[in-house]
Amino acid sequence: MQKEKRIYWIVTIIAMALIVLPSYFVPREYLVEAIRRMGFPAYFGLELDICKIIGAVIILIPFIPSMFKEWAYVAFGILLLSASLGHWLADGPSKGIAPLVPFAILCVSYYYFRKLNYAATGRL
Repeated sequence: MQKEKRIYWIVTIIAMALIVLPSYFVPREYLVEAIRRMGFPAYFGLELDICKIIGAVIILIPFIPSMFKEWAYVAFGILLLSASLGHWLADGPSKGIAPLVPFAILCVSYYYFRKLNYAATGRL
């Protein structure tokens, strides 16, 4: 059980860092241009940043009910798959693969989240 918790927290922190931090370390001009190239309005980047922070807080704070965490996982999954499709269509296949890396790590995090939640409650 302790091993699974450790794996869960390490993988979850890595996933949240890969999802949230690029908004702050990638040059803003590049992000604005990518959003424009995909046909989204200019304010969409700010909206994504706010939603990413809220989702990361929900997933990382332990005492938030698991139902909210499930929805945050779903939202991040949709976000990353949509980003992959959008980059694929706007920039080509090489750019469309990048969002699938945090998606795969998010899936591992979700697997351990469910495993730990099942062990604690006895329900899936």
